[in-house]
Amino acid sequence: MSVHIVVVESLKDWQPDYPRVPVVAASDYLSKAEYLKTKDVRVINLCRSYRYLSTGYFCSLLAEPRSHRVVPTVRTLTSLSSKAIYSLNVEDLSGIIQKRFKKRKSDQTFELPIFFGRCEDPNLQDLSRQIFDLFQCPLLKVEFRYQGKWHIDTVKPMHLTSSMSEPNRQLFIDALNSYLAKPWRTPRARSTSRYDLAILRNPAEVMPPSNAGALQKFIKAGKKQGVDVELIEKKDYERLAEYDALFIRETTNIDHYTYRFARKAQIEGMAVIDDPDSILKCANKVYLAELMAAHRISTPKSRILQKGHVESMNGDIGFPVVLKIPDGSFSRGVFKADNEKEFKILTEKLFKESDLILAQEFVYTQFDWRIGILNGQPLFACQYYMSRAHWQVVRHRASGKAVEGNFRTLPIEETPTAVVDTALAIAKLIGDGLYGVDLKQTENGVYVIEINDNPNLDAGIEDRILGDSLYQLIIAEFVRRLDIRRQRR
Repeated sequence: MSVHIVVVESLKDWQPDYPRVPVVAASDYLSKAEYLKTKDVRVINLCRSYRYLSTGYFCSLLAEPRSHRVVPTVRTLTSLSSKAIYSLNVEDLSGIIQKRFKKRKSDQTFELPIFFGRCEDPNLQDLSRQIFDLFQCPLLKVEFRYQGKWHIDTVKPMHLTSSMSEPNRQLFIDALNSYLAKPWRTPRARSTSRYDLAILRNPAEVMPPSNAGALQKFIKAGKKQGVDVELIEKKDYERLAEYDALFIRETTNIDHYTYRFARKAQIEGMAVIDDPDSILKCANKVYLAELMAAHRISTPKSRILQKGHVESMNGDIGFPVVLKIPDGSFSRGVFKADNEKEFKILTEKLFKESDLILAQEFVYTQFDWRIGILNGQPLFACQYYMSRAHWQVVRHRASGKAVEGNFRTLPIEETPTAVVDTALAIAKLIGDGLYGVDLKQTENGVYVIEINDNPNLDAGIEDRILGDSLYQLIIAEFVRRLDIRRQRR
């Protein structure tokens, strides 16, 4: 039987008259071993802040690799952080909003607290439930505004504090009691289907995941399979629904318009790579560390460091130690501390960006393996060599210039089986998208460093073995997904 726990920023936030349910401090949930091992847990995250990379954010993020069901999920938090995303979700509520607000004065704005899908006004209860189904966040504040007609202007999380006012206090108690007694619901996804592929790219990006030659090869591969491929940019966001598929060939991040494109594509029912779930999972190194630990996938010795609870690395990891912010890319946000002094300086710097950072054993190899995987099948294998006189594949100079090491591309059948199998194991845990798994191979075994949702596909490098067939295979995967959608109509 599932066990509910409530996670709060401070135990002082939970008042004596609140429902009797296990309450856990966020710092304990993030750090104590008992919460890493316990399964079949339903987590209600009531932290004071869900800000990106805050303690509350990490509680929702790390619940998933622990096999805990959580509200709100990181996907919900990401949607609520951007009006451009959540406004897409509320469009279908216009009819019921006009019906419920037709007697309300048009010169007003109106705020509606919604706690676990419940509100004070019985006339708005059905609307409240539908909003909660879209944004499964425990405490919401929805602002309605009149501009020719009533519409939802903002949807924001509310946060539990020790001084919750009446009548919100009683609403919270009643709503939580009701929520605890009911099974959790998962909203259904929408779906549509068409046959044009948009490739999102940024011509100004210094280190794009696909060079100009690769983009042209995708266009040619599309023509051979009856797919019209068009290169689009950030400015084409409003046109996205004109296509039936989206392929993101620009460096992705959660707090970035690439995620908004992926989310909108998913809402529109398009076939999309990188899908928003893959971006969420792969973008955060702390999440990946917990996921791999939970599934016993070999990695260098790792420890998640929590702001305000930092210990020396002397001991299980030792020096040198690699320190990573959760969402770095192309070797950015990755630092090496050779001793205790450097460790203290770097952690102090990195904790200004994130409440959690990843510390990892430094394992030097001449090259990193990159295994490209699409829908659970290996596509390519590359060896990326360290930049000259440096410990990383990409060396970022103070001038802003990036210097990359050499490479070697091999046939999959000539790649060590242990390397390929390990890469497939972690990719399976993320999804069925396009991934690049980075690994190190030593005499002690194979270790996963990270998995990328937006791997490089450059003409002359990753396609060195397959040639144009690499692009044909990826276009064919889009066609397969679109065919499935058509059959379901």
